[in-house]
Amino acid sequence: QVQLVESGGGSLQAGGSLTLSCAVSGYSSNSYCVAWFRQAPGKEREGVAAIDGDGSTNYGDSVKGRFTISRDNAKHTAYLQMNSLKPEDTAMYYCAAVGADLCTLMTSSRGYEYTYWGQGTQVTVSS
Repeated sequence: QVQLVESGGGSLQAGGSLTLSCAVSGYSSNSYCVAWFRQAPGKEREGVAAIDGDGSTNYGDSVKGRFTISRDNAKHTAYLQMNSLKPEDTAMYYCAAVGADLCTLMTSSRGYEYTYWGQGTQVTVSS
């Protein structure tokens, strides 16, 4: 039913910027929450950013001030604008969605409350 497809990943040098997109389909309304998570090899999955249907946001401590999550409900797409990228940001980035009833915008969690997940897009930042 619900499907999420990430795009926009790639390789770039530290200090650069990159925007990821998450196309969401299958929901009958825009009340759901969308979040971005990332996972690097050997590390736990980390909450990056989350946004609810009204545009309220929350960010993980490691990216706050550098990353911006947004959504275009008309296009059914969420975005993650990543600025001042660091090698530590290298990871597979996943978008996820969950209905409003289970959404807490808690990006510090592992995302277990999120019901639907995309396949991921790789971001590699070189020093």
